[in-house]
Amino acid sequence: MDSLARLILRFLVVPLGGMVATVVAVVTLVLAHWNLFVLQATKAPGLMEDYVFALIVAAPAILLVLAISVSLMLIPAAVGVLIAEAFAIRSWIYHAANGGLSAWVGGAMVNGLNDEYFTNPMLTVASGLAAGLAYWLVAGWSAGFFKPISSPAASPPRTT
Repeated sequence: MDSLARLILRFLVVPLGGMVATVVAVVTLVLAHWNLFVLQATKAPGLMEDYVFALIVAAPAILLVLAISVSLMLIPAAVGVLIAEAFAIRSWIYHAANGGLSAWVGGAMVNGLNDEYFTNPMLTVASGLAAGLAYWLVAGWSAGFFKPISSPAASPPRTT
């Protein structure tokens, strides 16, 4: 029964960790590019209605491109997570490196979609490192199905 509970826990915690890691990566990139957002918003404040209309019209195409690029960037991270779960790798260094390497590889795979954005891969790798640490905090510290979180303490030898 304990094994079934642990399996169900892994099926809940791993996707939750992936979602938290994705949000942390996005927040990291938004904070890194905050000056560009402010510059764009203050460049033409009277055109806000045009921006909203363009977003409504272009939203399906934007969502499709974003879905493809997020899928391409999450594939290497998912492979790293599967390796960590299979071999019960719980090191924060492994998960941070997995996030950084996955972001770098994913950014290289998406590079053709928007060349101007990926000219500086350092920000992409930094967001991947932050995402890897966030994943470790949620799910990586207890990775692996076959290795229990805490094993019962061995009783000391009896002396008579």
